Amino acid sequence: MPIDACEHRPTHLPGSTRDGRGPQLRAVKRAAAALVSAAASLAASCAHAGGFLGIDHRWSYDDSGIWKRSDQLILLDSMIGGEILCGLWEGGESRLGNTCWRAIDSSAIAGASAQVLKYVFTRARPIQGNDPNAWFQGGTHYSFPSGEVAAVSSIVTPFILQYRGDQPAVWLLGALPIYDGIARMKVQAHWQTDVLAGFAMGTAAGYYAAQRASPLVLGVMPHGIYIGLKRSL
Repeated sequence: MPIDACEHRPTHLPGSTRDGRGPQLRAVKRAAAALVSAAASLAASCAHAGGFLGIDHRWSYDDSGIWKRSDQLILLDSMIGGEILCGLWEGGESRLGNTCWRAIDSSAIAGASAQVLKYVFTRARPIQGNDPNAWFQGGTHYSFPSGEVAAVSSIVTPFILQYRGDQPAVWLLGALPIYDGIARMKVQAHWQTDVLAGFAMGTAAGYYAAQRASPLVLGVMPHGIYIGLKRSL
């Protein structure tokens, strides 16, 4: 008796398999292609990176949304103004006031140190030419380190060190220097190593101020400031 060949030749859709794994295989292939594309993009980025750590490259310019320069300045001015007002109002006898004065010490140290290094290294900013190896370019070239990232890091560090034990949410303050560093790179004001150096300087200054027996600046303030305006008024 003739055998119908169709009974022994199941028809399969293109790209399918006998056990129904066609869609999964296609998904795996798409994911693999995406990973390869991402790896190629990263390799291309690293290939064009420079600087003393080999990671510096200019980001695409973006001065919009939360990355706007005006928002960066609002953050920095609010933090500096806030620490000063807090210190004056609270004085140095309360836990909060004492921490505010330590933040004032820290930001002053970090700001002065960053400014000195800017004049020493005179590194060109990304927006001044796409060359991360352009050091010692003279006046108006003040990319290294990032003074703003140093300032923001120096202000949050004493609060994190003071309150981390009983207020774990204080660690969220660490997002502020991260945001500021990203924002500075997006407006092509700094290289990656500028931001890392600023973060390291600010954190070190904050640690130093937090470990001192007493705040530096508060020590030269009159008694009315030491006890706080809320008590002396």
